[in-house]
Amino acid sequence: MTCSLTTKKRSKALEELSRCFTAVQRNMEENTPLLKRTASSDSQISNARLYLAVFSAVLGNFNFGYSLVYSSPVLPRFKGPDVDPQLRMDTNQAAWFGSIYSLGAAAGGLGAMFLNDLIGRKMSIMMSAVPSTAGYMLMGGAVNLWMLHTGRFLTGVAGGMTAASIPVYISEISHKKVRGALGSCPQITAVFGTLTLYALGLVVPWRWLAVAGSVPAVIMVVLLAFMPSSPRRLLSLGQVQKAEKVLRWLRGSNYNTNIEISAIQHSINTQVKITWAQLASPIYYKPILISVVMRFLQQMTGITPILVYLEPIFAKSNVTLEARYDAAIVGAVRLLSVAVAASLMDKAGRKALLYTSSMLMFLSSLTLTMISHTTPCPAINITTPAYSSHTELGSMLQASQGTAMSLLPLISTVVFIFGYAMGWGPITWLLMSEVLPLVARGVASGLCVTVSWVTAFALTQAFTHLVDAYGLYVPYLIFTVVCVFCLLFNAVCIPETRKRSLEEIENYFRTGRTFTIRENHPSVVSS
Repeated sequence: MTCSLTTKKRSKALEELSRCFTAVQRNMEENTPLLKRTASSDSQISNARLYLAVFSAVLGNFNFGYSLVYSSPVLPRFKGPDVDPQLRMDTNQAAWFGSIYSLGAAAGGLGAMFLNDLIGRKMSIMMSAVPSTAGYMLMGGAVNLWMLHTGRFLTGVAGGMTAASIPVYISEISHKKVRGALGSCPQITAVFGTLTLYALGLVVPWRWLAVAGSVPAVIMVVLLAFMPSSPRRLLSLGQVQKAEKVLRWLRGSNYNTNIEISAIQHSINTQVKITWAQLASPIYYKPILISVVMRFLQQMTGITPILVYLEPIFAKSNVTLEARYDAAIVGAVRLLSVAVAASLMDKAGRKALLYTSSMLMFLSSLTLTMISHTTPCPAINITTPAYSSHTELGSMLQASQGTAMSLLPLISTVVFIFGYAMGWGPITWLLMSEVLPLVARGVASGLCVTVSWVTAFALTQAFTHLVDAYGLYVPYLIFTVVCVFCLLFNAVCIPETRKRSLEEIENYFRTGRTFTIRENHPSVVSS
């Protein structure tokens, strides 16, 4: 009897276990299509329209790169003997013409702080075409110095606006698989704009250089008129259906928008308007400080005065080639290095490229420091007959050595530009758009650009006076020391954001130790 009861219990337990197994199997079969759709959603992404939107936006960066170095081929003409007396510049006026662009960029960055959140990233980019076109027209038709300086200032305002708005717009319309490469596009197109200016400067008069600069801004406005606002911007305004429509337009009609919409919406829902007291929270002050310090160090490496005064620097360095050809060579190398950085951005990682960039800039600026501080050895006058047979050979060797030494400043400058464009150029822009919290991104990005360009103005203004007083040695020595600080800052403070979503990066600063998102962590704790 006992044996029979035990057998019945065992049979009943087996039946129950079989029913549970069947239910689990049925549940897995029902959810398999959903899992497959989720897993394959990334493979269904079409990037063609995303690339078009990015191309439309980065035309503003092309204009930025073009206008930044406008002074390089133009300043020697304004200081030459054949220039109109009303436009002739002395050292102080040339310093203002080179540096006032940075003041305009700082003003544009401040304006973008408010415009980014008031009218959105896309409209801020389009608005930059107004001061850009006005500035180029003033410089193209200039009959006195105030028109040149005012035009230069206005093109700087446009540059500051685009520098604050375009990286954020690109990061918000991109998905994480291509954000690294697309995030370097602002720097690539800025470099391409610089190279275009250097190339045109070889053959085009300075007035027509200004007229040509207004063309990309007009094309940018026309194209952006047909491009969407960012999904994040639309969701923050409560326009969910429009955000879904934009995502399908950017990712392709077969893309499942639910996951991305949910992630963005969760990020927005857990954030409220912050107060000054809440800025003491690590989720806010850490990414803002990292972004601000990176922009400060980026400028202190000396990149802006080197680009702005490139032709005068080469003329002072006694390079064998003509200064204008040296500038074109540097522009081409810079474009190549940024393209290399874009291809490695999501493979090697941000920190590895920043290490490489810092080391290359350090070695090249150290070489330039030693070259500019070295004085040539006094020549020995050999008049005795015993040495007369060696005079010709000695002259040839001295000439060969002089030629090699004259090319060393060009080679070192090329290496410096290559190093900068591989890391501290594009990655600083990219990280700014990645690490800044969404609730403060518009204002914080404007603050970063303002700090960057105020630093650039002070450095560009001081550069000319330092060179006049001490030669190139002192500025290059300062840049060398700054490169050491760049290495240390990258090692201690900058996180690796490769293949991380914006929400994961935000969670890293919230927790201080992990990129994993936990639903029960709000972005702002009510005070």
